[in-house]
Amino acid sequence: MKPKSKGRTWIWLIVLLILFLTISYFSFSSKPRVYPNFVSDSPSPSGVKAFYTYLKKEKEVMRWKHSPEMLPKGKKNQLLVMVEPSFYPEKDAMKDYVNFMKSGNTILLLQTNPKGMFDVNTEFIEQKSSPNVYDQSHAMYRAEISSPIRLQTMKEDEELLSSLNETVALKRSYGEGHLIVAITPEWLTNENLLKDDHLPLLIYLLNKSHAQSFLFDEYIHGGENTSTIWTVYPMWFLLFVIQGILGMVLWLWFQGKRFGPIFIPREESVRFSDEGIQAIAAWYLRGKRYHDSLLIQADYVKLLLQEHWQIPYSREWQDLSSYFEKRWTNMPTHEIKSFLSGLVNMLEKEKISKQEYLFWSRKLEHLRKEVEA
Repeated sequence: MKPKSKGRTWIWLIVLLILFLTISYFSFSSKPRVYPNFVSDSPSPSGVKAFYTYLKKEKEVMRWKHSPEMLPKGKKNQLLVMVEPSFYPEKDAMKDYVNFMKSGNTILLLQTNPKGMFDVNTEFIEQKSSPNVYDQSHAMYRAEISSPIRLQTMKEDEELLSSLNETVALKRSYGEGHLIVAITPEWLTNENLLKDDHLPLLIYLLNKSHAQSFLFDEYIHGGENTSTIWTVYPMWFLLFVIQGILGMVLWLWFQGKRFGPIFIPREESVRFSDEGIQAIAAWYLRGKRYHDSLLIQADYVKLLLQEHWQIPYSREWQDLSSYFEKRWTNMPTHEIKSFLSGLVNMLEKEKISKQEYLFWSRKLEHLRKEVEA
């Protein structure tokens, strides 16, 4: 096989490998869909899809995702199933739910603590819940009740389910319709539906509605339907806040406050930045003025010696040996004398080579760092 054909073979293999990895990534890296709890289309353990599917085989069932004001109030004998609402509807929405019941329909509310919904009152119990649940005919069922809340009944209420003489589910009249409340939404979940007698109990509650068609309320599970700042506060208050913010901004503006970045003029940054130093250094290098540059560098180090080590600037380099021996502790005495004598010789020359300049410039730089340390 020729070398070119071998190279093409390897290229095609690499391309196929990249394609395989790309397809594998997009095919298998997608995360599983996350469903809210108690949603009728959720196959997760916390969903109620199993009960919805079971009921749809026997009755006329559909999901309701619209606001309660659009509920079909012209029909009767409808049951709206509300399972553990994720938020408390506003007053206008609650009125629409009530009007839906008054027109001859029923709402089945299953909520762990329904206090605040439809004027339902609850109480907290301290004793452990019993696995025995009784209906109106005192028939016993086995069920799991996780809620520490029990319902408080009124004179006109009808107790449907009880446990340890505490109300678990009740029925209340609203005009021509009814409200059925139970504190056991967990019975409907996919993981608990077939446990104990949960399914017979749910069917018992449904039969108490005498409904012909069923609606599963999904409007109460939508995060977009929850109360926002625009619905919680009155519009006059929001307008007052917005006007106050605009007034504050205008007041700060008239006071001369700056907003945004501060731009430094270019001539100032050029004058006081390293550009000038770099230009001077380039001029010295092009003109081969190595000796002049070394003199300036040595003079600058002398100023630092006076500032940091209190060595008089007027002292000559050859007279600094005693000072260096006291302050430059990590340098041996003979090296200090050699450094000073060599530096004096370089400074007294008229011209020096580039190699000599670089050598002594590094030594002076080392001394500068030592002084400033």
